[in-house]
Amino acid sequence: MKKIFISLAAVVCFSASAMAVDETMNPLITSMPSLSIAPDARAAGMGDLGVATEADFNSQYWNPAKYAYMYSKGGITANYTPWLRKLVSDIDLAYLAGFYNFGDLGGGIGASFTYFSLGDVALTNASGDKIMDVRPNEWALDLSYFRKLHEYVSMSVAVRFMYSDLNNGSNSSIAGGTEMYPAWTMAADIALYYRQPFELPMGTSHFALGFSLKNLGGKMTYDKVTQNFIPASMNIGASYELPCDKYNFLTFNVEANKLLVPSRKSKYTEGFDPNDETTWQMSQDAYSALNSAKGWFQSFNDAPGGFKEEFAEVRWGAGIEYSYNKQFFARAGYSYENFYKGNRNYITVGAGFHLSIVSLDVAYCIGLASSNPLDQTMRFTLGFDLAGIKDLVDNKKK
Repeated sequence: MKKIFISLAAVVCFSASAMAVDETMNPLITSMPSLSIAPDARAAGMGDLGVATEADFNSQYWNPAKYAYMYSKGGITANYTPWLRKLVSDIDLAYLAGFYNFGDLGGGIGASFTYFSLGDVALTNASGDKIMDVRPNEWALDLSYFRKLHEYVSMSVAVRFMYSDLNNGSNSSIAGGTEMYPAWTMAADIALYYRQPFELPMGTSHFALGFSLKNLGGKMTYDKVTQNFIPASMNIGASYELPCDKYNFLTFNVEANKLLVPSRKSKYTEGFDPNDETTWQMSQDAYSALNSAKGWFQSFNDAPGGFKEEFAEVRWGAGIEYSYNKQFFARAGYSYENFYKGNRNYITVGAGFHLSIVSLDVAYCIGLASSNPLDQTMRFTLGFDLAGIKDLVDNKKK
């Protein structure tokens, strides 16, 4: 069963990191990598970013503090993302989110549910004999509270339960093997959002900054022995909305993402020699023994390559959005990740159509690296404004 676990974990890690096989590679591998996949089409159309963009129904994933500036009191959204579509047809990510702003009572709440299916997988033993067919899956459920701290500043906190089952709860082991179990843990997020208007001759512009710490929580184990880090991350972004005239707007966005996950190839490895790469790999026991909090801080200063390699662990995104009358949208973006840290480099394009009640967004990914699991993938988002629906119902009653 140990070989089965390693094989399944490799599938998940490949899906998230798209890493090439090379001894010089040093990507950061986590459990629950599905939590690092941008779930919504609007963010996907701008290079997978959203911590500082204008608030929308999917702010729960990126920065729930943005909900405090939503034009609506409440809304729900459904998102669908195919995964590895060039290889298989049954791996996908579904994401549901919603929020409600209490208004005068102060603040509001948001929630989301993430479900990632790895499709049908055949488990085999060490001899290659088929044991059973399973359908591995991961899911997470979270709840957030947000409120304005100032006219231009808001804050949010969130708690999350996450669950990963790589073999459908089947814990039986093969002779000499290791049992596998579903893994679960809890985590928390904290986020800040700053958005200030500026009056220009063409109209009102907005400058925004966003910051979030995500998935700060415990570790996960599938075999009751090996401890795996979850994808804790720090996200910082900026956004500037420029009005061209009364109806036309351009928004420019940039974002940096850093996984708060320690490296297996680490300068804290016992017997580390900066000139001997064979001494860089931390043992599995030593890596598992690192507690989560220590791992978060160590992730800023553990890479064998020093500051240069630490900086290479930052993933960058840049995107632009054009809107006409806040109803029709066109988007484009670029996402960059260092070759030795995963090499997920791609261009994205997208479009959207928003009315007072419903919104529809689509995005398309064009991979610049052959290993990109999202290459040539369409993503879809459908949102509903609950306040708009309520107003429509009330008007019909009159």
